[in-house]
Amino acid sequence: MSDPLQALQALLQPASLQQTLYPPSSRYSGVPIASLQSADGRTLPYLRRRFLPAPESLSLVQVHVVSQGDRLDNLAALYLGDAEQFWRLCDANCAMRPDALTEVTGRLLRITMPAGFPGAGGA
Repeated sequence: MSDPLQALQALLQPASLQQTLYPPSSRYSGVPIASLQSADGRTLPYLRRRFLPAPESLSLVQVHVVSQGDRLDNLAALYLGDAEQFWRLCDANCAMRPDALTEVTGRLLRITMPAGFPGAGGA
């Protein structure tokens, strides 16, 4: 491409951006979409595996003591401002099963900043 206009247009093409089906607030935001070729020749898209972040890599904001009747969606709404962000509490406490976080009264739940925010992890 010797034409500077063509070079600029190529840089601005949206095809060069990572395509995602999930909004930035989703736990799957930024997880790459891959594809598999089936035996009959069809291309089957799928979402690559999402790994939980190491809890110690997340900056601690505060700790919540689980009380009788606590629900994860209510705790997410209280601490994170959005009930649908319950998955951030799961990440912060290394929970694969969300209900496990509120099963035991007295358990300490870590409330953290989202992954990628700088701060004193574990503070």
